[in-house]
Amino acid sequence: MNEYELKVYDEVEDWKRKLTRRSGMMKRLSKKAQVKVNEYIPDKVHQMMTDSIKAMVKATLFGSQLTTNHNQALGLTLEEKDELVRKKISTYQKTAIVEGAGTGAGGILLGLADFPLLLSIEMKFLFETAAIYGFNTKEYEERLFILHVFQLAFSSDEIRRQTLEDIEKWESRKEQLVEMDWRKFQQEYRDYIDLAKMLQLVPGIGAFVGAYANNNILKTLGETAMNAYRLRLLQKAPEL
Repeated sequence: MNEYELKVYDEVEDWKRKLTRRSGMMKRLSKKAQVKVNEYIPDKVHQMMTDSIKAMVKATLFGSQLTTNHNQALGLTLEEKDELVRKKISTYQKTAIVEGAGTGAGGILLGLADFPLLLSIEMKFLFETAAIYGFNTKEYEERLFILHVFQLAFSSDEIRRQTLEDIEKWESRKEQLVEMDWRKFQQEYRDYIDLAKMLQLVPGIGAFVGAYANNNILKTLGETAMNAYRLRLLQKAPEL
């Protein structure tokens, strides 16, 4: 073990503490309002949304699997892998900014197209990150882990703590976590996205809001993915 791994272990511990901290009052109030709105939506509509997002995610998982270079980080140290992931985060942020600005500038119709486009960017990034840290996404359990990382990035306090616990204990829990709770998955993500991108459909400011929101969304996903995979690689404190 080396000094860099010890530094990373401390960074991951700090990230976990930040992640389990209670959200601010405005975010909690917004979430309560979203939950209340969701209660008025008929079950048939919820099921339609769930089925739609499930199909969309599975399609992006398949596409990302085909286009990811699974051998891009062979022989690299953890420090070199971290640096490569940081470069990927920057690249995907720029892609998401262009996509958000383009669909935001287009008003309501193009704004609606933003959802699947952003989702495909996010999933592609997660596959790249998994490959860099040496995890084989051809295995079902690794694709399931990707979905848990995604959920960890975009969920409310309670779901976030529960998902972090699953990720921390992945090796012992993965056999029980056979399938995602797709309704919870789509609802948490939709609520997060709605809050972040509320003004994107407004003509005139949509481009700015779309670009700004997408940049922050990829930044959040990048930090979450990087630390989730570091957590798996460094289960206990390294010894110098």
